[in-house]
Amino acid sequence: MHNDNNGAVCEVNAVHEELLSIVNEKMPNDEKLFDLSELFKVFGDSTRMKILFVLFEAEVCTCDLAAVLKMTSSAISHQLNALKRAKLVKSRREGKTVFYSLADEHVRAIISQGMEHIEE
Repeated sequence: MHNDNNGAVCEVNAVHEELLSIVNEKMPNDEKLFDLSELFKVFGDSTRMKILFVLFEAEVCTCDLAAVLKMTSSAISHQLNALKRAKLVKSRREGKTVFYSLADEHVRAIISQGMEHIEE
């Protein structure tokens, strides 16, 4: 191998068939890869990440989120809808108030591992 401006490049064109067969067996179909890509796009917005970090700590209502993030309730609602569509947050009604929380432990793990990764 030699290095050029684009990184490491093979000097010979040799396909490793056994590796390719393993990869092809394990590769998710295009629909699943698209869905996974869409999920990570939802994480690609700093406002939604702020909301997720608040929900990482506590179950809160839209008014609380708007106050802590210094945003309007309608802007928060718009972002919460995107997070709900992605199944990252869930809601429950108590009287006239709707409380939001992380959907499950998977979301908590994704956030925790993402933070660990950037702090390395």
